[in-house]
Amino acid sequence: MDKQRVLFLCNANSARSLMGEAMLRHLAGDKFEALSAGSEPDEPAALTLEALEKQGISTEGLASKSLEDFTGEHFHAVIVLCDKAQQACRDWQGTSDEHIYWDIRDPRLIGRADAYEQALQEIRRRLSLWLQIKARDDIQR
Repeated sequence: MDKQRVLFLCNANSARSLMGEAMLRHLAGDKFEALSAGSEPDEPAALTLEALEKQGISTEGLASKSLEDFTGEHFHAVIVLCDKAQQACRDWQGTSDEHIYWDIRDPRLIGRADAYEQALQEIRRRLSLWLQIKARDDIQR
């Protein structure tokens, strides 16, 4: 069976969407091709990479990309992680079977040292639940 393609989106593609991409690869990389992009891409935040590495999650190959890089592509799921990216998605020239919106607070805008770890844990929790639902749906088919 081909891997299901999942695209994570946020504004800068420097924290939350990169975390989603890396976390999905970590949790279920054998079943999913995880990618990420931003509506206004920036560089990966050092604290994002540090939070992932602390959890033993590979950061290999993580790089910020533009939503425009995926014009015309199809994804099984697009998971949007912020309001700004949700707005940008309306104009995106691509398709998806499933469009999911999780409003995860931007750790770059929170003044606490643990903000990146908290964002990563929230993404892990939501992805774990989503993967359980996907596995149940696959069994029922």
